[in-house]
Amino acid sequence: MAGTPTSKGKGFHDERYRILVGKLVDARKAAGLSQDALANKLGRHQQFVSRYEIGERRLDIVEFIDISRALGVDMSILDSVS
Repeated sequence: MAGTPTSKGKGFHDERYRILVGKLVDARKAAGLSQDALANKLGRHQQFVSRYEIGERRLDIVEFIDISRALGVDMSILDSVS
């Protein structure tokens, strides 16, 4: 998957998590949003988006939901992560 992060940083030891973040990265790019544009939609700094995308920061479930909604990602995305 093109958007799958390769970092071995904190939280990236589980392949399912890497796949999930990769899907969020792909969705952001498909929406034509920069990290900065997504961060603005979330009321966060661009570094927040960068850090979870490269594996320096692990998302909690509430952040995942907020990002998914901002990107218009259907929560069925979880069904494909096994």
